[in-house]
Amino acid sequence: MKKTKIIATLGPASFTKKMIRNLIISGMDVARINMSHEIEKGLLQNVIQFIREEAQSLDKSIAIMFDLCGPKIRVGKLNKSKSIKIEKGKTYTLGYKGSDITMNMPLTFTDKIGNGMVKINDGAISFDIMAIKKNKLTLCSQTNGVVVSGKGINFPGIKLNLPSVTDKDINDLELAIELEADWIAMSFVRSSRDIRKVKSICKKNKSSIPIIAKIEKPEAIQNLEGIIAVFDGILVARGDLGVEMPIRELPILQKRIVNECLKQHKPVIIATQMLETMMQSKNPTRAEVNDIANAIYDGVDAVMLSGETAIGKFPVESIEMMAKIANSVDEDLDMENFNRYIQREYIDNQDQRGSICHAAMTLADDLSVENIIIMTESGQTSIKMAQYRPKAKVYAFCCHKHVFHMLSIIWGITPVLVESFQSTDEMIQSSGNILRRKKYLVEGEKYIITSGAPVGVAGTTNMIKIHQA
Repeated sequence: MKKTKIIATLGPASFTKKMIRNLIISGMDVARINMSHEIEKGLLQNVIQFIREEAQSLDKSIAIMFDLCGPKIRVGKLNKSKSIKIEKGKTYTLGYKGSDITMNMPLTFTDKIGNGMVKINDGAISFDIMAIKKNKLTLCSQTNGVVVSGKGINFPGIKLNLPSVTDKDINDLELAIELEADWIAMSFVRSSRDIRKVKSICKKNKSSIPIIAKIEKPEAIQNLEGIIAVFDGILVARGDLGVEMPIRELPILQKRIVNECLKQHKPVIIATQMLETMMQSKNPTRAEVNDIANAIYDGVDAVMLSGETAIGKFPVESIEMMAKIANSVDEDLDMENFNRYIQREYIDNQDQRGSICHAAMTLADDLSVENIIIMTESGQTSIKMAQYRPKAKVYAFCCHKHVFHMLSIIWGITPVLVESFQSTDEMIQSSGNILRRKKYLVEGEKYIITSGAPVGVAGTTNMIKIHQA
């Protein structure tokens, strides 16, 4: 049972019910819906229904994450053909209309653009800026390549006055709430203030859906601690981040972001080109395997596949490979090679739930108990437990379906959907029986249970007990 979770982006290669079932069987924990691409509402409803039905059929908890597009600038419809061949040293114009390379939205450029550049398709094609005229840029290509409609455009070194939430994002967020998504990922977050608009829309729609900040802009790095403090999780979007900032700094930034998330007890995800080779090949490169393994050793909650499962030729094989790597690294994790134990100064002495989770982990280690059961109403105690990265298997008993689904993204947590318990005694007696029926433990095996009294009230975690099945 792997502890690091796998997020798979669904797309044309994986929208069918059979494929979704195969992805779940292979190790998918979270299904990502990328709203950067237009998806017809009826198809989206069907896909979400497929996920829920297949997850229930397989007795699995699968979360659904809507990834909002944000103010992403892309190549628009090209004038003469679907692509433009770019030659190194030649000049091209870039603008909203009437340019060699068109954009999907109008932008206002100023004369003061410093040493900025233009990069297309995650930096595969780079241009120097030669001149500005009527909100058009004259560019000189540094590379050969092909520009295709829909590819992303980045302007590293140039500050653009763009909204944090677009009209499309608002519509997509309301759709996600309507379709009962479990997580929202917000693109191009630049400061802690960016969450306000999304939270206000959620509040208006009576939703408490958790929000993940995607870190992909230099401003986000400058405001990192504040962003992590207010968002419910962090996604390191290495594609845009590696284009907007010097790529040589990307490994350092990744570790810095992961460590800050562990410090603040927030879930963290690593994404982009993790198994890029497997879009066309059944086998990854050794570098890709090491990349995934190093992220797991760093202590991330989840690793994410994008094109590999959305449009690649081998979506199931990609999930299987990532799951094999995760399982292999999990077996090797110990105090010497894993960022598992949070430093004592990171523990809030006034946080009762956190202290009980730390105590439960310590008991499990000292007594060699391999299972911890957490009774959770909101999921917060389970998230706190996961951030200590215990050796023991952790089962989160949930009475609410949205919590059951939501926890699928959290490291080391196996959500278990249960009926409400009427008393502490019933809860303790029933918990072991439930795990035995699911074959998670055997008769006579010890486990540690944490809960709150009275039962069924969020935020009351105040009990630890060592019990025997």
